[in-house]
Amino acid sequence: MSDHTSPAPDPAHPWDRLILCATCGVEQAADDPGELPAVCPICADDRQWVPAEGQRWTTVGELRAAGTGTELAELEPGLWALRVRAGVGIGQHAKVLLTPAGNLMVDVPAYLDAAAIEAIRGLGGLAGIIASHPHMYGAQSAWSEALAGPDGPVPVYVSEPDAGWLARRPASLREWSGSLSPLAGLPGVSASQPGGHFPGSVVVHFTGHDGAGVLLAGDTVGVARDRRCATFMRSFPNYLPLSGAVAERIAAHLDRYDYARLYDNFSGVLGVPGGDAARVVHRSAARHADWAEGRMDHLT
Repeated sequence: MSDHTSPAPDPAHPWDRLILCATCGVEQAADDPGELPAVCPICADDRQWVPAEGQRWTTVGELRAAGTGTELAELEPGLWALRVRAGVGIGQHAKVLLTPAGNLMVDVPAYLDAAAIEAIRGLGGLAGIIASHPHMYGAQSAWSEALAGPDGPVPVYVSEPDAGWLARRPASLREWSGSLSPLAGLPGVSASQPGGHFPGSVVVHFTGHDGAGVLLAGDTVGVARDRRCATFMRSFPNYLPLSGAVAERIAAHLDRYDYARLYDNFSGVLGVPGGDAARVVHRSAARHADWAEGRMDHLT
């Protein structure tokens, strides 16, 4: 939004004027460009970045006019990825978990349009929205309102330790700490906060259609490109690792779950084939600790 203008509102798209950071894609509280901060606080943090050319803002309407769209793809029975084409943000793949108690969106696209809303309605709508950490807040207020049901906007669950990063507070905000069952009447879908990447970083656990445990880990555990190991980072783009102690703490926290597969924020998945994600996470945490704490310095 370099000229601080927005396209004329389209009555069919009431979210068009929602302002987003053009780098991280997180929605802003301001409805007028003159009310925006000089720089996005999330991008100014050492886990993100402000572009060399400076802060830039955009709107959902501008992105739609430029050809941004969404793609919905099935990852496994009952689990879908919602991806944004030619948009903003860090390229996250939101996950939509389908359950008999309603559907849960885990991490949120930094964009929405009528086609995306209809696609999610076609899967049964949403009963809850939960972001793994502040980089994944996206356009969560707009998604919540666009898919509102008889009881109002979809509940948006935000980790209490990270709630200070909210630029826009959803009308249906539910802050939480510790552990959570975000779908009423379905304790088999659970969330907790192992921390690490952010103090309140969240993972979501459920049982897949094949009976195996599945973990949606956000950026708490990153899947390496070889798909045979994982990583534990404070900042992925700025190459800032967590300590070995924190990596091992995260792996120990995840032992509360039985999980054979693990999905990260993008297309990374551990445990397919083989179903050994928990073993890979522990092995990776030990390797991370060995390197971070100097036990492998003889190889350098």
